[in-house]
Amino acid sequence: MSKNLVIVESPAKAHTIEKYLGKDFTVLASVGHIRKDTKVDKNTFDVTYEIDPGHKSIIADLKKAAKDADKIWLATDEDREGEAISWHLCQVLKLPKDTARITFHEITKTALENAIKNPRTVDMDMVSSQQARQTLDMLVGFDLSGIVRKKVPGAISAGRVQSPALRLIVEREQQIEKFASKYTYKVKGDFGFDAKLDHDFETEDEARAFLEKLIGANFQVNAVETTPGIRKPAPPFTTASMQIEANSKLGYTTRTTMTAAQSLYQAGLITYHRTDSLNLSKQAIAMMASYIENTYGKNYVKTRNFHTKSAGAQEAHEAIRPTDINRETAGKNEYERKLYALIRGRALATQMADAKVENTVVKITTPTPYIFEGKGEVVTFDGFLKVYGRVKESELPPLKVGDNIRANSIVAHQSYSKPAARYTEGSLVKKLEELGIGRPSTYASIMTAIQSRGYVVKGESEGEEREVYELKLENDQITKESVKEKFGANKGKLLPTPIGELIAGFLVDNFKNIVDYKFTANIEKDLDLIAEHKLERVKMLHDFYGPFNDSVLAAEGIERYNNARLLGHDPKTGKAIYAKVGKNGGFIQLGDNEKSSGEKPVFAPLPKRKSVKTVTLEQALKQLALPQLPRTLGKAADGAEIIAASGPFGPYLKGGKYNIPLGKEFDPYTITLEEAEPLYIKKRDSYIADWGEIQIIEGAYGPYVKGPGRRNFVRIPKDVDPKTVTKEQAEEYLANKPKKTRRPAKRKSVGRKEK
Repeated sequence: MSKNLVIVESPAKAHTIEKYLGKDFTVLASVGHIRKDTKVDKNTFDVTYEIDPGHKSIIADLKKAAKDADKIWLATDEDREGEAISWHLCQVLKLPKDTARITFHEITKTALENAIKNPRTVDMDMVSSQQARQTLDMLVGFDLSGIVRKKVPGAISAGRVQSPALRLIVEREQQIEKFASKYTYKVKGDFGFDAKLDHDFETEDEARAFLEKLIGANFQVNAVETTPGIRKPAPPFTTASMQIEANSKLGYTTRTTMTAAQSLYQAGLITYHRTDSLNLSKQAIAMMASYIENTYGKNYVKTRNFHTKSAGAQEAHEAIRPTDINRETAGKNEYERKLYALIRGRALATQMADAKVENTVVKITTPTPYIFEGKGEVVTFDGFLKVYGRVKESELPPLKVGDNIRANSIVAHQSYSKPAARYTEGSLVKKLEELGIGRPSTYASIMTAIQSRGYVVKGESEGEEREVYELKLENDQITKESVKEKFGANKGKLLPTPIGELIAGFLVDNFKNIVDYKFTANIEKDLDLIAEHKLERVKMLHDFYGPFNDSVLAAEGIERYNNARLLGHDPKTGKAIYAKVGKNGGFIQLGDNEKSSGEKPVFAPLPKRKSVKTVTLEQALKQLALPQLPRTLGKAADGAEIIAASGPFGPYLKGGKYNIPLGKEFDPYTITLEEAEPLYIKKRDSYIADWGEIQIIEGAYGPYVKGPGRRNFVRIPKDVDPKTVTKEQAEEYLANKPKKTRRPAKRKSVGRKEK
């Protein structure tokens, strides 16, 4: 065993570090947290920890290595979570309090050597801050989740930070639902370049009257204003801005971004990826300045230092940048390579000269009080735009005051006002950061939590078409024509589900502080104060938990929460029609509950893109007119009866003895026998052999044997023809299938634990 034992969090990081430290150092990984919190004393806030079962062998290896080493170095991540892991290692491995703790912002030889020269001990204030955050999440997660499961249909859990995030999405949807779109006529002229009128018209008649005044009119340039301008580069990436930009430019989810970033960091390619600092080291700035001068010329260099506005920016000491700016491409897959290019371009741009532009505004008079304005921009020096950003020019022709100018055409277009945009993952991260909710390490887990629990989904609609009108003046003639335009697209946007809306409403009504943006942000500030030794952990928890527990006790006494709407009554039967939310989402109900009415009500799904709040009585009646499920479609050519049905896992077809899940392209209420039969045949033909409880099936990843029970299957070797396998051989495959080795539980690399 080497004289020195270095303990890090991940095996990938361990492998990279071991290359730099040499033969005198052995680097092992704890694989995330080695202990987990199991319960909290609600009076003293003491936490009981237990060894994670999956870590027992890892701990045994660490203990043996620690016993044989002359010196131990704790090198877990430099944020609070990493600090807590180092403390847990000290506790479990029984290491002395003065055990060396080292941190580094990048995995390079220089950074590691500097860290070894400047060790410290575990920072117990940072550990206390992490414990306070963890305890808060346990208390809120356990108590609040228990209440929402009892009181809200379909609820699974509620968390301290995910709940305000869900509220933001629900409130934005409510704004959109209440928004009353209005239209105006916007006028644009084609003078060889586009020019917009400085006035909009409220009605078609007003727009037409304006165009009539322009018939045969002379247009003249009455002003040409040219002014120089500059564009400055954006600051280097923090965790949040990296997630926002990767979502916008690459279409990455926060989870994809953080997974790729973690891999790049552990390979020593970028600096630490969980940070809210904008600082860049002097060495990094000098390295980038040298690269820029040698590659693009001295006139492209402009060194800058950025300062973090957030007082609590303690997660790290530097912004995200490449460890070696001369490395132009890096990453083991396309996701990582694209993210690396984005990080590198952004970092380089921060040390490059401003882009210089020339802005021109041309004003054109009309026979009315209104004027047309044409705008142009020409880049005279690209500066940082050479490596990051878009060069978008719109050059105007040379014009001077007094020039007569001809209009090729003038169009008044009917333009509808738009509501506030729905959040994307990127824009929601930006909003959370603005409000001070969450920390760089938690954004990805927040996005995952609200979607995996079914409270939020990503939209898939490309929008609907509507007809708008244009009045066009051309060759002294005014014509009117209709054009199609799309509106209401929500693809990739975050949409609350009926259950998500219900939970948000329940929390706003009963747990105002939990979903209050300022209150949640102040908790983050309190956690910072604990890390700075300015606030006691127990006092902070006591001040929070007392009022919170009172709210929990009060909520126990309220009735089951449901935002059912009485839409009206069925004209045929006179029975009430409701829009309700259940454990599987929104639905229509005809008639009162069986307990009160003595008669079983009739159910129907909500129309597509309609919620409990927006569905109308007319739409509900159409849904109720749909055939009831299950519905028999008919018989396939082989005589099997095919039935469309809906179950706990969604709509499906039952064909003979086979159940076939229906994809999003088919509706169980409208699918025909002609559409269903090919799905049945495909499913039937995928069964190569069927001996009742044992079957051979052709799956998406090749043929396999399926045995009795759930998840009892084994793949058939590639060199074996599945059609030749006998029942006895299939039983043998099942009996000898490889046993699953349980992987050690580890902290999710994409984000810190968020309950």
